[in-house]
Amino acid sequence: MTRPSNLLAPTASISRAQREARNGHRGTAILLTGLPAAGKSTLAQALHAELFERGVQSLVLDGDGLRVGLNRDLGFADSDRQENIRRASELAALLVENGQIVILAMIAPLVELREIFAQRLGEDYREVWCSASLAVCEQRDPKGHYARARRGDLAGFTGVSAPYETPPCASLVLDTGVQSVEACLDRLLTWLGECAVLPPQ
Repeated sequence: MTRPSNLLAPTASISRAQREARNGHRGTAILLTGLPAAGKSTLAQALHAELFERGVQSLVLDGDGLRVGLNRDLGFADSDRQENIRRASELAALLVENGQIVILAMIAPLVELREIFAQRLGEDYREVWCSASLAVCEQRDPKGHYARARRGDLAGFTGVSAPYETPPCASLVLDTGVQSVEACLDRLLTWLGECAVLPPQ
């Protein structure tokens, strides 16, 4: 791809520091990664609701939501998966720069894909592994995708016909296959306080 040489990113009239001071919290990006049906989206929405109640500026970027909107032109080939993550990381970076807490609920199955987030977002990136086992996720199967993949009707499905690489150095590990949503949310909120992302309650 040829990159134009005559483009220059605009200078913001309001700085990130000003926005964070107004918001009362840091901008950051939190990736909830895990197998399909590990509880990423459920936990993301629970966190978003709690942060809203606290007056914290946050939003959720959900993998399915991105694929039916911004990334609807992408399939599931390796190059498309990489572009899907690249676009998500760029969007997250823009939002973080504007003082938002961005909650990404995405499978991001490979270490090299999650590294795209890490490289783009740097110290603003935090990785949370929703570590529900394959057996638990397959038992849940809310969309019927595991069953379709087992029948051979759904190619390249993570956990069945495509790999999921467990995060070797996740910032936080939550056993979403055993612990309740409420317990996982409490741990996540405590951890965000420990990281100084959220102000003390």
